[in-house]
Amino acid sequence: MTHFSEHSPSGAAFINGERVYADNTELWKQIGSLVEIPYSYPNLTVYENLEIIRRLRFISDKRATDRVIEKLQLGAYANRLAKNLSLGNAQRLGLAKALIHQPDILLLDEPTNGLDPAGIHEIREMLSDLATNHGVSIFISSHILGEISRFATRIGIIHEGTLLQEFDADQLDKRCRKRLLVNATDVVAARAILLDQGYSVGEAKNGVLELSDERAIKKPDAIATIMVNGGCPPTLLQVDEEDLESYFLRTIGMEGGMK
Repeated sequence: MTHFSEHSPSGAAFINGERVYADNTELWKQIGSLVEIPYSYPNLTVYENLEIIRRLRFISDKRATDRVIEKLQLGAYANRLAKNLSLGNAQRLGLAKALIHQPDILLLDEPTNGLDPAGIHEIREMLSDLATNHGVSIFISSHILGEISRFATRIGIIHEGTLLQEFDADQLDKRCRKRLLVNATDVVAARAILLDQGYSVGEAKNGVLELSDERAIKKPDAIATIMVNGGCPPTLLQVDEEDLESYFLRTIGMEGGMK
């Protein structure tokens, strides 16, 4: 049982209805984890590091090490010392340790740290396959928000230790703000024309006009027609939409989010 002092934050965590604490060994058999820095024994090979994990987890099947090496495409590095691995391959080794016992739950902190674009794609596909086809629940903590938005099914925004929002990924499009950016040679005349047509016109960076009306965003061609007929053709007509990163920044009130 975990005890807290009067100066420590109190509370408890539960996974599958079971309270998490250090001695709950049965629970940890279901869980694989990776912290941001995947520590390994530097003077042992990739294979030896994984063999140690296999034995510590009491996995009797000796083929488990070979299987996870193949899954993480570490075959070419199996006999290389861990200290001589690139950052990306050290990350693969960390993932292999988390997956060797075929857990039901994965807790991953920055799982694509140090990987090149091809490696990120491979890890993303592997994690998606584990979740979709093998029923593995995967919790990922990451600052690479564009990558998270590609394959997460549920998103939580945490800032300064507080969970601010949690929503299904398919709701992101509805939450993200959209706007139509408009520019013209004569911006003053363009603003007057659009105001005269009943549009709400703001100003974005660099003097570009910003329209947030849904009818403008859905039909930018109508805006072009209005401006051309008004003798002030647009030089820029662009629908701009928040991505997860800018939505996150707006949510926590930082510069960089869409106003």
